[in-house]
Amino acid sequence: MNPPLHYAVQLSATPRAARLARLLAVEQLRSWGLPFENAAQVVAELCSNAVTHGRVPGRDFHLELSVTDAGRVRIEVADTRSDRLPGEPQYGLSIVGALADRWGSASGPAPRKTVWAELSS
Repeated sequence: MNPPLHYAVQLSATPRAARLARLLAVEQLRSWGLPFENAAQVVAELCSNAVTHGRVPGRDFHLELSVTDAGRVRIEVADTRSDRLPGEPQYGLSIVGALADRWGSASGPAPRKTVWAELSS
């Protein structure tokens, strides 16, 4: 039985770190032998939103990648602005909605929120 595929990294809430998150995600997915083009776009959007709309000075954001039992790539980005939930037009989640099989958000633990997306691999 193969071990589960999982990757996590915590980064400072800056535009440079959002770009780094995309590069790290591409390299991780490539190392797993999975397609990365659509996932890279989703990571870029979610991380950009985390540093633009979810930034709290002095607090980081968190990126996780995993492969679900159904073989989907799951992307999770957590920030510390649980009072700002996605879904409003300024978040630009139309790209995420177009590329992901499904996406959503979850609050907690306080003060965090996580926005997630799953893509077929």
